[in-house]
Amino acid sequence: MPATSEPKLISGNANRTLARGIARRMSMHRGMTVDLVDARVERFSDQEVFVEVFENVRGEDMFIIQPTSNPANDNLMELLIIADALKRSSAARITAVIPYFGYARQDRRTKARTPISAKLVANMIAQAGIERILTLDLHAAQIQGFFDIPVDNLYAAPVFALDVMHHFNGRLEDVTIISPDVGGVSRARELAKRVGCALAIVDKRREKPGEVAEMTVIGEVAGKTCIIVDDICDTAGTLCKAAEVLMDAGATEVHSYITHGVLSGPAVERITSSVMKSLVITDSIEPRPEVKAAPNIRIVPMAPMFAQAILNTWGGTSVSSLFDHDALVPIYEWLYHRED
Repeated sequence: MPATSEPKLISGNANRTLARGIARRMSMHRGMTVDLVDARVERFSDQEVFVEVFENVRGEDMFIIQPTSNPANDNLMELLIIADALKRSSAARITAVIPYFGYARQDRRTKARTPISAKLVANMIAQAGIERILTLDLHAAQIQGFFDIPVDNLYAAPVFALDVMHHFNGRLEDVTIISPDVGGVSRARELAKRVGCALAIVDKRREKPGEVAEMTVIGEVAGKTCIIVDDICDTAGTLCKAAEVLMDAGATEVHSYITHGVLSGPAVERITSSVMKSLVITDSIEPRPEVKAAPNIRIVPMAPMFAQAILNTWGGTSVSSLFDHDALVPIYEWLYHRED
């Protein structure tokens, strides 16, 4: 049964630019102004998070837009405290829109006496009164099972497919999609199927986290335009090394499509000085000024997809319809003009 009132958006401080973009897109869809709920999310002098909502939210369908990116702990606490404030203000339903789900890389015990932090965070979110999660490209799909509440995991692949078909139009037969490791093959295969391209793998062996000891190309890349696909780019060491290995194997050029641009430490410097021709990321994480200024980094907006997903959730219609890249053409037509 569709809701009778309008959906309401509230944002923490993690990515207000994306939150405002979602509000603008929803305004276009609804034919009426959709604004962020007036609230303040601040810090006391000892850095405790304080939230005050200035609008009535009793009986409302609330959507909190807050990625738990760096600083992960601060942004996570903002999300939890905003949820608590809304719950205590008698909101009818609270959905957390988490474009980047922090702690997702700690989804299993990799050795003795280590935590499964993703499960701990899932428990905290559910206990805060959040009733539904809307997120993007979870690092591990099984994290959805860590929650005892519904989780809608959107995918960047449909948007990336539109971008690839637009920017590589007329030469897709020369494009090969690359998985930077064996574990990411399913993600790369999905994009390869969407755009009708070949698939190859860069097999890597790590001596310790953050360092790659050896890389081997599995598949034919000589004379090909290679597109590396992954969900997270942190320090960019693996990504830049993979690009070098592909060029050494005979690739004509290398591009990368990464959902979440964490880009910490020396990442931006590494990317700008690498053999990669371009890196495409989404705005799931608020891009820093140096990321925006990098000549070979391009940012694809996620506001259109999230706006439609929020409206579908609010209206009780299918969110999985957004998994089809053809279904996204109408909401991304302003960005990608295709001639059929």
